[in-house]
Amino acid sequence: MRTAIDPISDRPAYKQIADAIRDAVSSGEIGPGEKVPSEADLIRLFNVAQGTVRNALSLLRAEGLLRAEHGKGVFVRERPPMQRKASNRFRRSHRDAGKAAYTVDAEALGIKHDVEVFKVGPDVVPDEIAERLGVPVGSTVLVRSRRYLHGPTPTEIATSYVPWSIAEGTAMAEENPGPGGIYARIEEAGHRLGKFTEDVTARMPMPDEAKALHLPSGTPVMRVLRTAYDTNGVAVEVCDTVMTADLFVLSYELPAD
Repeated sequence: MRTAIDPISDRPAYKQIADAIRDAVSSGEIGPGEKVPSEADLIRLFNVAQGTVRNALSLLRAEGLLRAEHGKGVFVRERPPMQRKASNRFRRSHRDAGKAAYTVDAEALGIKHDVEVFKVGPDVVPDEIAERLGVPVGSTVLVRSRRYLHGPTPTEIATSYVPWSIAEGTAMAEENPGPGGIYARIEEAGHRLGKFTEDVTARMPMPDEAKALHLPSGTPVMRVLRTAYDTNGVAVEVCDTVMTADLFVLSYELPAD
């Protein structure tokens, strides 16, 4: 790791130190999960004051590059493999094979994955979701809220909303909806899926999202709001997903005609 501070640079010393550590991480000199030099070592290496080193480390923690463990030191943040949300993840062949979309993605990358269910049951539909589903404000819908993990790392939280007229009395209202997930159950209920639309936005997380996803300060999220339609053009489900932005690539295949 380079340790020289340019005294005539217009870039403050703490940012130069942050640059050096960032470069060492990018080059692999300091790998994911490895400890960065201690404050005392950085003070000696760069010949600067303690406050300058602390400002550099705080900047890198805010960027989400480093994480601090009380009493142990500062470490490079580990990131699980980035999951590619390909357009073929909703193919009927996957549902017929008993695989939900998330399982398809995880298996394609060889990722150990898990799902934690937060809530399953009827509830009042949020106004924004009611508009997308084409149901009256205040209607009852099935709400399925869960968190997905790669190994021990939470990566996304997702909440699905299905009209209660479709979900009532089906396995969709159970914690485990069965092979193929809720889309297989929707089709069994007589709504053959015709298309999906997705709106993708980026923002900073809400406090409860940051807590659920274990996000370091300064880490953005992507929100993917997906609507599923049957072949008659009726909206049968809306899924509101919040994803840790630096862990995902969203990959779509678009027709050219």
